[in-house]
Amino acid sequence: MAGEWNGLQSLFLNDCPYAYYVHCFAHRLQLVLVAVSKEVHEVWLFFSKLSSIINFASASFKRYSELKSAREKEIIDLIALEELETGTGANQVRTLQRAGDTRWSSHFTSVSRFIEMFGATLEVLGKMINDGSSRDMRGEAKGAYREMKSFEFVFILLLLNKVLGISDILCRALQTKSLDILNALNYVSSTKRLLQEFRDSGWDDFIRSVVSFCEKYDITMLDMSDCYMEGTGRSCQQKDYVTVEHHYYFDVFHAVIDFQLMELNSRFSEQTVELLTLSSALDPVDGFKSFDIDNICSLAEKLYPHDFTPNEVLALRRELEHYQIDVLSHPRFQNMASLSELC
Repeated sequence: MAGEWNGLQSLFLNDCPYAYYVHCFAHRLQLVLVAVSKEVHEVWLFFSKLSSIINFASASFKRYSELKSAREKEIIDLIALEELETGTGANQVRTLQRAGDTRWSSHFTSVSRFIEMFGATLEVLGKMINDGSSRDMRGEAKGAYREMKSFEFVFILLLLNKVLGISDILCRALQTKSLDILNALNYVSSTKRLLQEFRDSGWDDFIRSVVSFCEKYDITMLDMSDCYMEGTGRSCQQKDYVTVEHHYYFDVFHAVIDFQLMELNSRFSEQTVELLTLSSALDPVDGFKSFDIDNICSLAEKLYPHDFTPNEVLALRRELEHYQIDVLSHPRFQNMASLSELC
């Protein structure tokens, strides 16, 4: 909270010292992306370049129409070569999408849509380089074209598509109006596991996909054993002998995934996950199917020790045994959809 409502958390804690503060989880995923963008310099630069290219390539209705026409032609050619399947709803022509600042999915959609429209965008930029109405337009088109044809741009484009794709299901689950807490937390665990597996054993397959993409669009593939040159490439700027593969493997591939994992672990802390897991035992949805006496007592005992003495926890357990028989079968408590209704 900021501005007029700054300090709201402190006001709550002053009145109720044992209250727990939990962020909106969908917003937490956006914070993860922001953290990665700030910490990994190459990613920050990539999003800056991507935004500029998308804004330029779709700045007018004419360019939008040219992009759409180029993509339609590309789809027809791919179908003729039997490289695309046909069917109802397949091969719809979409266009570029800008990333928003409030939703994680918008960044993933922006990246994945750009990959889909990569060839069409190159074609439109190529025409603008030759036939642009002004020198400025031709120059900007040439700059955007060169960025798209660089190995680093393609590498990060495909890396973010993979990493954000892994997290996209979790993002969408957290943004649903009716949220199953346990399923959402399972997505947190599976997202972390998939990211870790990609980090530990996904490099070889990933770099093969980069090579394939570069070959498809005639992009010069770097020699991974060459010395990586920073800055202007002058020897005085090079600190140590670092190969191209070392730089992209450790400084980009590992760094992006490690920051994702670090932020996910930080923002979905064990205490928060445990709080929500135990609290789900109170959820009245589907006839109290999640009701669990042990979990509710653990919630009181472990997370609210100043509100429940040991004797009160024992009394709570006895009361819950009556609750399980009486309330769960009471007509007034049927067909409830939320904790607020139960309260």
